[in-house]
Amino acid sequence: MKKTFCPGFKAAGIASGLKKNGRKDLGLILSEVPACVAGVFTQNKIKAAPVLLDIERIKQGACQAIIVNSGNANCCTGKQGMRDAKNMAGHAAAALGISEDHVLVASTGVIGEQLPLSKIKKATPRLVKTLAPRGFYDLAKAIMTTDTVPKTVSAQGNIEGKIFTITGIAKGSGMICPDMATMLCFICTDIKASPDFLYNALYNATERSFNRITIDGDMSTNDSVIIMANGVSEAVVQDSTQNSLFQKALDKVMISLAKKIIKDGEGATKMVEIAVKGALTNNDAHKVAMTIANSNLVKTAFFGEDANWGRILGAAGRANALFDPDRVDLFFDDVLMVKDSTGCGKRAETKATKVLKQPEFTVTIDLQAGMGCSSVLTCDFSIDYVKINADYRS
Repeated sequence: MKKTFCPGFKAAGIASGLKKNGRKDLGLILSEVPACVAGVFTQNKIKAAPVLLDIERIKQGACQAIIVNSGNANCCTGKQGMRDAKNMAGHAAAALGISEDHVLVASTGVIGEQLPLSKIKKATPRLVKTLAPRGFYDLAKAIMTTDTVPKTVSAQGNIEGKIFTITGIAKGSGMICPDMATMLCFICTDIKASPDFLYNALYNATERSFNRITIDGDMSTNDSVIIMANGVSEAVVQDSTQNSLFQKALDKVMISLAKKIIKDGEGATKMVEIAVKGALTNNDAHKVAMTIANSNLVKTAFFGEDANWGRILGAAGRANALFDPDRVDLFFDDVLMVKDSTGCGKRAETKATKVLKQPEFTVTIDLQAGMGCSSVLTCDFSIDYVKINADYRS
């Protein structure tokens, strides 16, 4: 992971004193040339100042740098919060010698506390000096909050003999439930692309990745997924085949990051795919999958390795989807646990319990109502989740 890079980009991550534990908390991405940019942001009505600033600046379609801090969300901080976000970008722009309008900002951490801007201002020149082509790992460490591991992924593709790279970093471990993204994620690529093309590709990839994960059912106020494309590879998407090739590579990077987030869920010991098939529509399937994936009773049963299938059917039944309640089948991996809404007995439960002891497994629900299908990644709810969030601010 320390070798992660993307041609034409540099990154850095340092400690500026925002975190009480002295760990890295300030990061920067720089494109050596102005890049096209697109982003998707939280749908929460309560939005942090950096999100509101980026939504406006990203409309111009051009960007050259992103400065990001952890340890403080700069959310619910009033007019001062917006001034601080703008000044944070301004300090970075001055140190880099670029236009302030070409600097985006992201923050993550505690909500409701004013940003210690003086610490960021003091550290920014040092941050710029540490920029390096292989600095993405340090950047990934700098944006961690309750994360236990940095999250970075790279992939490459080939368009008419020109190799392009897609590199992504993300943070996320709690407050993860989608309606856009659910964390911070920055994607760098060296293809040549328009902002509209980037947005469509990013939106599609987000739907297939970060909008299909949940840890705790809570949506953040700071969620941002931003992609920058600087064109230095000279690879250009010119037809539908090449479009599909790039989309698959971007999907791969973002799905890999999404899985890393679930595996690193606060206190999580298991990653579980909730797969729903046989629904009347894909939308119905997704509603059932998300309801099950967000059920505290289901998630605690996963932690306890208890094949309590009644909780799963109970969650499916309150998902407001159309299906016959007497025709539901349920599997733990390939173990048939429930047939036509009736348990298959102790032998099946014994086999299912063995599945539940694995670090990764799939729960499949067949509603036998149509051809609709969907899947969501979730994790278990452990005692450690409560401990982590009970004293998060301290």
